[in-house]
Amino acid sequence: MPDKKLRKPLVPFILTAGVIALDQITKIAVVAAVKPGRIAWRAFGDFFWLVHQKNTGAAFSMGDGLAEPLRVAILIVVPLALMAALCVYYFKTDELTTVQRWALCGIVGGGIGNIIDRIARPDGVIDFLSVKFYGLFGLERWPTFNVADSAVVVCGVLLVVSGFFVAPKGDEGERPKP
Repeated sequence: MPDKKLRKPLVPFILTAGVIALDQITKIAVVAAVKPGRIAWRAFGDFFWLVHQKNTGAAFSMGDGLAEPLRVAILIVVPLALMAALCVYYFKTDELTTVQRWALCGIVGGGIGNIIDRIARPDGVIDFLSVKFYGLFGLERWPTFNVADSAVVVCGVLLVVSGFFVAPKGDEGERPKP
């Protein structure tokens, strides 16, 4: 059993494992139950769709048309290196707050979830959540996404926001009020 000093930083990796598991389970369910390109379920009128889309690119299908070796390098090797760098930073620094540690672990879980798809699914990452965007930024619907994407975005926002509102570990001084 690892000592308490080592065990405490490992606890947020429960979120990493949970995000990966939930992401893969939901993708397996969508692949089994919904034909590609089909809307399986709608909610709140036309606001939310459960669909089955395949994305061979990154966010917003960027890199979809790249040659296979370049796509592998950009969409698998670079993200794996980034996940490794985040983990090294996570264990090397004492400056992260508890919230920031959990947020980084959520980002790592989401990143690994999509990397698994890029390696194991030749047709691409499975996306299945689609929401209406009412023409904002010229988009009628937000690009379809999945649990891993959600974890990266939500935890990324949490990480940024925590940098503004949460005092760094060891900073006992008074922070200026906004």
